[in-house]
Amino acid sequence: MKVLLTGGSGLLGQYLNIKLSAENELLTLYNGNAGNCYKFDSMKIDITDKAKLSLLFINFRPDAVIHTACYSRPEICAKLSKDEVYRLNVETTENIAQMCTDYDSKLIYTSTDLVYDGTGRGILNEESDLNPVTLYAESKLMGEIAVQRYSNNYIILRTALLIGFGLNHSRNNFHLTYDSLEKKREVKLFYDQYRSPLSLEIAADMITRMCGMAVRNEIINFGGRDRVSRIEIGELICESAGFDKTCIKPVSCKSAGGLPQVPDVSMNTDKLMKYGLKQRDIADTIDYIVRNHKI
Repeated sequence: MKVLLTGGSGLLGQYLNIKLSAENELLTLYNGNAGNCYKFDSMKIDITDKAKLSLLFINFRPDAVIHTACYSRPEICAKLSKDEVYRLNVETTENIAQMCTDYDSKLIYTSTDLVYDGTGRGILNEESDLNPVTLYAESKLMGEIAVQRYSNNYIILRTALLIGFGLNHSRNNFHLTYDSLEKKREVKLFYDQYRSPLSLEIAADMITRMCGMAVRNEIINFGGRDRVSRIEIGELICESAGFDKTCIKPVSCKSAGGLPQVPDVSMNTDKLMKYGLKQRDIADTIDYIVRNHKI
């Protein structure tokens, strides 16, 4: 397939570059740091420029578009104006969705588990209440609405906490926690915030498989099969890597300053598994990451 990837230099994007390029004609897009994009057919482009984006579709004519590019962290969005965040996260998503319809391209859009009401009312399925409490989450939900309105062949993935080691310049909480524990530094981790973590490598593999699957116009919880706290993730890293658990300091998410924290956006992933996309349990996932994928 001819696959167009936005956000190719991002945390997930660099893993997608590796997976997608193995059996597809990939064009990967980036705007800032190139990451590993230089190893593949790639293009530096500001995708908020609708004219340039349109020309790209005319020339490449993708069979599938994977749209991961966005202002991707709540703390980043909090430092920007709402108009700037919406320009990339919502308006550009709308443009991509419309172009996918115009060129008969399948669209896979990565949203976030943070669109849900995370007040801790149980495991969330795709019909659970929505309540984005940050500008980031709000913009991703508005992106979902744009996809549903303008694309006639889409998959929306409500992406969980992604764990694993960032490639090149990219880093996430898992990577930073590992580095601190390896150096025997104190790490503060929430004991009362729950997610459904998914490994970066498995996420990239699943999305690659979805490109060719007969799945259409679906919203899917895109996470692991286990509900775990941040501190449990840290403890599993210690168990796999032989680090000292006493370096972990339990703290409450309620004590965190700045942006509002959601206590529980753990997700039911039965729909994901229904399509034959299986996950390892969290202990096996972290053990595999630590033993095989340290960058």
